[in-house]
Amino acid sequence: MVLFRRHSLRMVTAENLFFLALGSLLLISAFIDILWTTLWANAGAGPLSTRLISGAWHGLRMLGDRQSRLLNLAGPIILTLTLTMWVALIWGGWTFVFAGGENALADTRDVGPISWAERTYFVAYSMFTMGNGDFTPTDGIWQIATSLTTASGMLFVSLGISYVISVLGAVVEKRSFASTVTGIETQSEAFVRDGWNGEDFNELDLPLDTLASDLGRLAKQHKAYPILHYYHSDEADDAAARAVAIFDDALTTLRFGVPETHRPNTPLLNTARSSAQDYLQTLNSIGIQPAEDTPPPPELDRLREADVPTVSEEEFARALDDLSERRRKLLGGVTADAWNWPSENNE
Repeated sequence: MVLFRRHSLRMVTAENLFFLALGSLLLISAFIDILWTTLWANAGAGPLSTRLISGAWHGLRMLGDRQSRLLNLAGPIILTLTLTMWVALIWGGWTFVFAGGENALADTRDVGPISWAERTYFVAYSMFTMGNGDFTPTDGIWQIATSLTTASGMLFVSLGISYVISVLGAVVEKRSFASTVTGIETQSEAFVRDGWNGEDFNELDLPLDTLASDLGRLAKQHKAYPILHYYHSDEADDAAARAVAIFDDALTTLRFGVPETHRPNTPLLNTARSSAQDYLQTLNSIGIQPAEDTPPPPELDRLREADVPTVSEEEFARALDDLSERRRKLLGGVTADAWNWPSENNE
């Protein structure tokens, strides 16, 4: 009988240690992912969030096309899933930690062992309401653990709210950038053509400066909040991926399709192209690959019809060959956002 009791004690102790280790692992994973995602601006989403975001988006893409209401709700759905994952990890982690103590909790109303449901209940109200007295931690380390449970709940609420506000603000700026670009024109050739006043492109200086600044900020936001890539717009004119493609192809045309003597302000043009490159780098961070095919080139004939000076087709084609990788990345971003390349045929 003594041997049986000793063996049972060892089994319980081993089981408790397992629960304690599992709970600690869940908590550490949750805190790393939360702090990584919300506070480390240059690192993007945390390891767990990155996998969840990518998997959820691919699943939603399989279930609906770009006109699907489900795809239009992808951003809010993925954000909700991310917050839910964090809550589940913290809640489950502390539940397992308290299961690691044979007498970690005491029932203030009934005498008897604490069930899993009661542990889960205790952790929930400790995280979010500071407790109601139905259960209480035993003296010592479990009182400290209860205080840490409450602190972790407050941390999650604070960082979670801040993260949601930041993401939603960035979504508004993302769609504002897109509507500004498409408000000028919905094809790159038309963007360039409308900037020509018969003598130069001076009228484009202010739009280029504004859009370069907006796109640079948007690139930083996408790097800090990769979930922004999955806020899909149901209107083509509000789709940032298409707007970036229009803007960058317009910049390419201005830089390589127009003779040097007629180009816009060179530093301004370079700054705008640099902002577009920063945005393209954020696609790599979330696994969006360049398209296999190169998108259709801008048509210089449409510029010549408006008496815009251009280089020869051969010179422009050579420049586009050197930019093939860049333009395939643009197409990859457009396709990943469930849109077609912006052209006259699919406006």
